[in-house]
Amino acid sequence: MSVFKARRVIDQIRGRSYEETLMILELMPYRASYPILKLVYSAAANASHNMGLNEADSFISKAEVNGGALMKRLRPRARGRSYPIKKPTCHITIVLKDKSKSFLNELNI
Repeated sequence: MSVFKARRVIDQIRGRSYEETLMILELMPYRASYPILKLVYSAAANASHNMGLNEADSFISKAEVNGGALMKRLRPRARGRSYPIKKPTCHITIVLKDKSKSFLNELNI
């Protein structure tokens, strides 16, 4: 998907809690929200399995969208000609952190 379409959705969920993010993404009318919802589910599963974070206490600390490679395709046109079609891709990064641990870190600083 395009970087701009994904950023429109990511900007809405940055800094929010995990449950709030799921509710927002399920109710958004954009087509880009479903792949991002799957990505948030996957990030939460990885965080709970690999780092032992509780999903209820986690929030999205970092969410960014960077541009990927362009897929170049040709569309046939009249008189044997062809027009190029550029299909953009993007790289989406989502980082979850625990609320209680981040609050303790802020107190120590």
